[in-house]
Amino acid sequence: MAGDVPSWARRIRALREARGWSQAEAAQQMRQHTDEALPDPDHLVRRWKAWERGENKPSQHYAPIIAAALHTVTTALFPPENRTDSGLEIVNATGMDTMEIVSRLQASSINEATLQALRITVDRLCSEYAHSRPDELVIEGRRWLRRIVEMQEQRLSFSQRRDTLELAGWLALLVGCLEYDMGDRRAAEATRRAALNLGQEVGSAGILGWAHEMKAWFSLTSGDYRGVVAAAQAGQALSGNHSVGVQLIAQEAKAWARMGRQTEMENALERGRVLLDSMPYPDNIDNHFVVDPLKFDFYAMDCYRHVGDDRLASTLADEVIRGATDFNGFERAPMRIAEARITLGVAAAREGDLEGAVTFGRRALSGERRSLPSLAMVSQDLAAVLSDRFSGEAEAESYLDQLREIRRTY
Repeated sequence: MAGDVPSWARRIRALREARGWSQAEAAQQMRQHTDEALPDPDHLVRRWKAWERGENKPSQHYAPIIAAALHTVTTALFPPENRTDSGLEIVNATGMDTMEIVSRLQASSINEATLQALRITVDRLCSEYAHSRPDELVIEGRRWLRRIVEMQEQRLSFSQRRDTLELAGWLALLVGCLEYDMGDRRAAEATRRAALNLGQEVGSAGILGWAHEMKAWFSLTSGDYRGVVAAAQAGQALSGNHSVGVQLIAQEAKAWARMGRQTEMENALERGRVLLDSMPYPDNIDNHFVVDPLKFDFYAMDCYRHVGDDRLASTLADEVIRGATDFNGFERAPMRIAEARITLGVAAAREGDLEGAVTFGRRALSGERRSLPSLAMVSQDLAAVLSDRFSGEAEAESYLDQLREIRRTY
C-alpha cells in the first residue's frame, strides 16, 4: 500500500520519476556524485528498489549520495527524527512575560536574563512572519524596534550595546519584509537600508546578507533580473557561514531562469544545494531568517516552472505543499503553498486543463497571508499561459480579472 511507505521512500520514487529516470539510471546517477566505490550495478539497483519500497532506510553513508543524485538536500529527504519545531515560550525559558520585559527595559534593568528574553521575543516575531497578518505583525515589530532603539540612550556595556543593535537589525529586516508584502516599497527600502547600516555597525554577516537578499527580492519582483544577480552576488560575499547564503544563491538561480539561461540556473541551484547540505539542521525552521532544507524544493520549483520542466516543477510543488502542512492540516507556510499551487496551475494550463489551472490559481489567491509583490509576480506566470492558450474563454478571463485587481492593489 502506498500509504504504508515512509515519506522518504515515496519522495525518492517521486523525484526519480519526475526526472524521467529508470531505477537503474537513478542508481547510476549515484556514481556521478561520489568518489567512493559503490556496489556493482545489479546490487545497487536492488538496493534502490528496496529504498523505494521503504524496506530499509538508507544509512548515513548512502543518504547524502542519494540526495545529491536527486538534486535535493539530505535533511529535506531524510529529516532528523524527534525534531521539535519553534515556539520557545518566553515565560518558560526566562520566567518573564512581555510586560515584565518592557518594564525592565524602561527601568534600565538590563541583565543577561532580560537580553535573553528580548532575543526570544525577536525570534518569536520572526517566526510569526509566515502565517501572521502582516498589517498586525508590522505594528508589533515596529513597537519592539522602537523600544530597542530607545535602550541605546541607557547606560549599556559594550557587549549589551552590540547585542541590542543586532536585535534591532533583525527586527528592521522583519519590518521591511512586512512593508514590502503590503506593497509599500518605499518604506521597505528605507527600512532595508536601516538594517544594512545596523549590520555594518555590528559586523553581522547574517544581517548584511539578508539586507542584500531583500534587495535581490525587490529586484526580482520588479523584473530587474540583472539587478537580482548583482545584489545576490554582493550578498554572498558578505554572508559568511549564515544560511542566507543559500537564499542569495536561490535568488540568483531564479533570475537566471527568467533570463532563459538554464546552465547558469542549474549551476546556481547545485551550489545552493551543496552549501545547504553542509550546514547543520536549524534549531528553529519557522524563523523567516533561517533557511530550512525543505525550502530548497521551493527554490527549485520556481526555476523549473520557468524553464518549462512541468513534470519536475509539479513534483516539487507537491513536496512543498506536503512539507508546509502539518499533520492537522494547518498551513505552516501559506505563501510557499500559494506559489506551489500557481506552479500546479501553470502545469495544468500547459496540458490544456483550464478548469484545473483556474482552480489552482484561485486557491493561491484566496489565502489571507500573502506577499502582494511575490504573488503578483508568480501569478503572472499563470496569467501568461492562460492568455496565450485560453484567450476569450470566460473562465480564464474571470481569473485574469481577479489577478488584475490584485496587481492594481499592489
